[in-house]
Amino acid sequence: MDTTKVLVSVVIVLLLGGAGWYVLSGKSAEDSMMEKEDAMMEEDAMMKDEESMTEDEEAMMEDDAMKSTGSYEAYAPEKLAKADSGDVVLFFRAAWCPTCRALDANIKANLGDIPEGVTILDVNYDTETALKQKYGVTYQHTLVQVDSEGNLLAKWDSSPTLASLLGEVK
Repeated sequence: MDTTKVLVSVVIVLLLGGAGWYVLSGKSAEDSMMEKEDAMMEEDAMMKDEESMTEDEEAMMEDDAMKSTGSYEAYAPEKLAKADSGDVVLFFRAAWCPTCRALDANIKANLGDIPEGVTILDVNYDTETALKQKYGVTYQHTLVQVDSEGNLLAKWDSSPTLASLLGEVK
């Protein structure tokens, strides 16, 4: 009987010691859940950044555009006035479109090759419904050259590079 009491006592001490170590190690179930929630929030933020241009990227695009003679900028209606002294091309692109991403990357990699007087405006295909209707744009990766009044001068699609885009400008 004495050995049974000793054995039971040892098991109890080990269980209490293990539980105490777990508590003192610092992480509770709530802490683990909070860490998982934080990781999920970070992942959501990164996905959102991929889908839409951040203010920093837009500023970098505009800074790079200022160094080159032409420019690649986010769309704004007042920027159509740049067609008074040059050419304006609307690039209807979607973040989820692989060919749009490829052309966007090629333009950004070759900003210095945009000729003086050419402005390429990055138009969000998913949100600019009125513009799509105005120019008859039915799918992403459509390019539309406009005058300063916003009148359509030319429309084409699927230019894979900046060079091919520029070859279509009238």
